[in-house]
Amino acid sequence: MNIILDNIEIIVIKKNVKNIHLTVHPPYGTVKLTVPKKMDDEAINRFAKLKLSWIKKQREKFKSQECIEPLKYNSGEIHYYFGEEYKLNVIETKGKQYAEIRDDECINLYVKPNSTVEKREKIMNEWYRNNLKTAIPELVNKWEKTIMVSVNECRIKSMKTRWGTCNIKDKRIWINLELSKKNPNCLEFIVVHEMTHLLERYHNKNFYGYMDKFFPEWRTVQKELNGII
Repeated sequence: MNIILDNIEIIVIKKNVKNIHLTVHPPYGTVKLTVPKKMDDEAINRFAKLKLSWIKKQREKFKSQECIEPLKYNSGEIHYYFGEEYKLNVIETKGKQYAEIRDDECINLYVKPNSTVEKREKIMNEWYRNNLKTAIPELVNKWEKTIMVSVNECRIKSMKTRWGTCNIKDKRIWINLELSKKNPNCLEFIVVHEMTHLLERYHNKNFYGYMDKFFPEWRTVQKELNGII
């Protein structure tokens, strides 16, 4: 069920939850409203209308972020790696194309002469991906002992509306590639969040109770990820 208010589509998800959860997701301002299964349509519409001004405010934040000029992967550009700023240093090479951090000052990007923006982006994303592949297993191993669950597999992909997902049946976790650019606390929060779903499928009182226990600062980190602070 979806509802439209002032040309804004709101995705309504009915679940076995006690509380209403309204979220606006980056980068495109996708609006999701999770409600108890027994909540009637009139009550849902009434709640959405009450929150319309807040929804618009959050969507405006993401809209302003979209105005940022797209990356061209040229020398001198600022790129982020686990929350830190680095200047990009593009170096032409006839050998292997790759990226690396040198002297904690810049990211060196080695590319073929006349390489396209798309090719440079691909090389950078592979570098980000490889670094996440190293960081994620360490976090999973750490939190398996605390949460008392077992993760069978972790994968990485680009996602437009989610920072992570969990396939409960297969015990598989997906992590958004963009987390390689965020503060390490953000990556850890998402890993803990998805692993906690192996204890509790839904975003309900039990789930948030687990999160408060395992990762007390999760609300602050979530706000950082959503661009609220």
